[in-house]
Amino acid sequence: MNISDKSRQELFKLSQSDILKKDMNTVNRQKHNPFLKNGRVDIDAYIEFVTLYNEFINHKPKPFAPMIDKFMKL
Repeated sequence: MNISDKSRQELFKLSQSDILKKDMNTVNRQKHNPFLKNGRVDIDAYIEFVTLYNEFINHKPKPFAPMIDKFMKL
C-alpha cells in the first residue's frame, strides 16, 4: 500500500497527539465484550445476536443440504 507524503505526515502528526492517545486509552478502558458472562463465553448470547442480526438484514437462510462425500481429507 502506497500512501502519499502528505498522508504520511498527517499520520505522524496524529501519532504524536496527546489528545488522541488519551481518547484511545478511554476507549480501551471502556470496551466490553457482550458475549462474555463471568469470564466465560455465553454461546446463547452469541446465537441470539446472530439470529436477530440476520433478521435485521433480512437474510434468507439457505436450505440444509447434507454432504454426500464419503471420503474427505482436510
